[in-house]
Amino acid sequence: MGRIKSKLVKRTANQLLAEENSFNDEFNNNKKVLGSSMPSKKIRNQIAGHITRIKKRKPVIKTD
Repeated sequence: MGRIKSKLVKRTANQLLAEENSFNDEFNNNKKVLGSSMPSKKIRNQIAGHITRIKKRKPVIKTD
């Protein structure tokens, strides 16, 4: 079982994904993109982790 993310983390992550396209499926990269724009380190890490999880779940469409 994993940890449950708060509505704040989920809502913020979805808004950031809709605005920016520079996120990918690596946690450290997402953490650097968020930078110092978050109010605390804990919130920044939670949002970066949730964005990473969302990006890993998206199916990759392959064209032959």
